[in-house]
Amino acid sequence: MEVDVANAATRRRALYLLGAVAGLTAFGADGARPEAGPSRATVTPRARPAPNPTPTPTPTPTPRPASWGAAEPAGTGKPVRTLSELTPAPPPKSIALTLDDGPHPKWTPRILDLLAEEEVRATFFIVGEQVKRHPRLTRRIADAGHQICNHTETHPMSIGSLSRKRVRAEIVDAHDRIADATGVVPRYFRSPGGVWSRTILDLTAENDMLPVDWAVDPRDWARPGVRSIRKALLKGKDGEILLCHDGGGDRSQTLKALQEVIPKLKRRGLTFVAL
Repeated sequence: MEVDVANAATRRRALYLLGAVAGLTAFGADGARPEAGPSRATVTPRARPAPNPTPTPTPTPTPRPASWGAAEPAGTGKPVRTLSELTPAPPPKSIALTLDDGPHPKWTPRILDLLAEEEVRATFFIVGEQVKRHPRLTRRIADAGHQICNHTETHPMSIGSLSRKRVRAEIVDAHDRIADATGVVPRYFRSPGGVWSRTILDLTAENDMLPVDWAVDPRDWARPGVRSIRKALLKGKDGEILLCHDGGGDRSQTLKALQEVIPKLKRRGLTFVAL
C-alpha cells in the first residue's frame, strides 16, 4: 500500500506539472494573439475636410432667348408696341401677354397657376424692391420659363422728371437685383406709366435693353371691372402686346378676366409668346 501511495503521489505531481506547463503555454499564446476587434493596421483614417474648400461656382446670369427662338432681338430705338417691330419677329398669329409691377405674394402665384394650366408663356416686367421682398417667387417666375424684364427699382411714376443719376440708379439697381435673383439678365425695359424721355431711352440702350410699350391697355390697374378688362383684352390681334398687372394692388379682376380671355384668344388661333 505504501508503494501504491507513493506511486499515486508521484502521478499527482506529474499531472500538476503538466497542467502548469500547459497553462503557461496557453498564456503565452493569448499574449501573442491580437486584441479583439479590428486591427490598428486596418483602420481607415477619417478624411479631413480641406482647410479651404473650393466653392461651387455661381452660374453667370445670361439673357433668356425669346420663346420663338430669337436670341438677340433688335428694335428701332423707339418703345416697341407690336411684335412686328422686333427683329426677328415671331411667327404670324402670335400675341404677347405682359404683366407689370410684381411679383405679388398673392396674385402672382395665382396667375402663374393659370398660365401653367393654359400652357402659356408670358413676359413679366418686375420691380426691384418687390424682387428683394419675394426672391423665391421671382425665381418661380423664371423657372416656369417666362421672360423676366426690368420695370425699375421703385416704380417712380415721376421718372420722366428725375435726374439722369436717379434714372440710372432705378434701371441699374433693378437690373442687377433681377439678374442675381433669377440668373436671367433682363433684355427689355418698361418705364413706369409708359413715360419715356431721351434720358430713359439712352440709359435703356446703355444697359443693352430694348424699350417696350404695349398696344392693348385694359387699365386693369384701376379695377374697372372684369367685364371691362375682358372686353379690352379680347380686342387683341395678331402681333399685339397686351398690358396687364400682377402686382401693385388687388388683381382679382385681372385674374378673372384672364381666365376667360386666354382660352378665347387661343381658340382664335393665336399663340402666346414671351418676348
